[in-house]
Amino acid sequence: MGALQLAQWQFGITTVYHFLFVPITLGLVWLVAGFHTAWYRTGNPKYYSLTKFFGKLFLINFAMGVVTGIVQEFQFGMNWSEYSRFVGDVFGAPLAMEGLLAFFLESTFLGLWIFGWDRLPKRLHLATIWAAAAGTMLSAYFILAANAWMQHPVGYEIDPVTGRAVLNDIGAVLFQNTAVIAFFHTMTASFLIAGSFVAAISAWMISKKRQVEIFRPAAKLGAWVILISAVGVSITGDLDMKVMVEQQPMKVAAAEALYETADPAPFSILSVGDLSGDTATDLIEVPGLLSYLATGSFDGEVQGINNLQAEYVTTYGPGDYIPYVPVAYWSFRLMIGLGLIAALYAIWVLWRFRGGRTPEGKVFTVVSTFIFFGPLFAASFGWIFTEMGRQPWIVFGEQLTADAVSPLVTTTEVWISMIGFTLLYAVLAIIEIGLMLKYIKKGAPEDVVDDPFTDAKGEDTKQLYFAY
Repeated sequence: MGALQLAQWQFGITTVYHFLFVPITLGLVWLVAGFHTAWYRTGNPKYYSLTKFFGKLFLINFAMGVVTGIVQEFQFGMNWSEYSRFVGDVFGAPLAMEGLLAFFLESTFLGLWIFGWDRLPKRLHLATIWAAAAGTMLSAYFILAANAWMQHPVGYEIDPVTGRAVLNDIGAVLFQNTAVIAFFHTMTASFLIAGSFVAAISAWMISKKRQVEIFRPAAKLGAWVILISAVGVSITGDLDMKVMVEQQPMKVAAAEALYETADPAPFSILSVGDLSGDTATDLIEVPGLLSYLATGSFDGEVQGINNLQAEYVTTYGPGDYIPYVPVAYWSFRLMIGLGLIAALYAIWVLWRFRGGRTPEGKVFTVVSTFIFFGPLFAASFGWIFTEMGRQPWIVFGEQLTADAVSPLVTTTEVWISMIGFTLLYAVLAIIEIGLMLKYIKKGAPEDVVDDPFTDAKGEDTKQLYFAY
């Protein structure tokens, strides 16, 4: 592999790894705020225990997300300098807003929440966790707006002298429908993941007959969050698909391995054969479903890969404008399938809890233990589809990925940095898993103290916030 392919692999590895922590943070902070609010309003110590328990897990995940996210911005300068030179004036604006406004809002109020338990009035202290949650949401929006510009560039013009993209409408960049829909789709997916996180851990504690009365309401809440979020993910995903077919029809065609324009176009549940050619054989398909997903009509026309390739050659000049179809096809299905499994799990859990019952049995324990990974991997596959389906463009219609790589970076240099970051991330994964397991096994504190980050034995866990 040359420098281009290695740079792509490095960015893909670090991005997917970083994104494992992002949706947990985005969703879990709101659930922690909810537990804190319930304790503030009712005085019930079980909600205090849940605030402390899941608050610690949130802090560990937040620290990991910050550390792994910093690497992303360094790569723009190291491996993708031509991209940075071309889009820096546009792409840098929402990223600067994220760093200067959203991240500082998030981290400042999170620090006040951690250290303010015995120093701030209770109502003001409660407000700090909600402000931190708002900061995480703003961070997500600005970053998604930057990514949406890569998917559908707006609000800019090309400088005829420098050849660079120049921002001329920040409102168009921040509020185009691509960014707005992607934000709501990402947030609902994050709540789905956070709900699975809470439900899985709570169900495990219940199955071990540990602190059942504390974790029972958390397990039910997690299941309800999964179910409601799954509906939100479906609605926002449908809206996203309809925007995508207008702005990036090649991505939609690749998601179905649809090589010839069809009306109506079926949606295949499973295919075999060479998806990178036209020999795929549909084993199970739903007639007209792709047409409905793409156009809102079961008889709508969906353009095929071959037709779009010819159209793009005419528009952009000679070249291969087809993404790697097998990745687009399977990542799209894994995204949908794993999310659907989580929704079915939520219905099953709520049924098992009906009438004051407490679920038991090996099946409940095993399924609940691993259910969290389904939505988490579904979100990762969704990002893989979003980014790989855009190829060979790094900025759709404006800059090819092959033209964005740093011209002076050698293959050896990329190998060194990729191996180094991968090994570092492996170490961080061990630390993350170790800390998570430690505090999950320890359980929730049952003694209410002034500072919920100092347990009844005096162990101070504030340092989790600064550990990285």
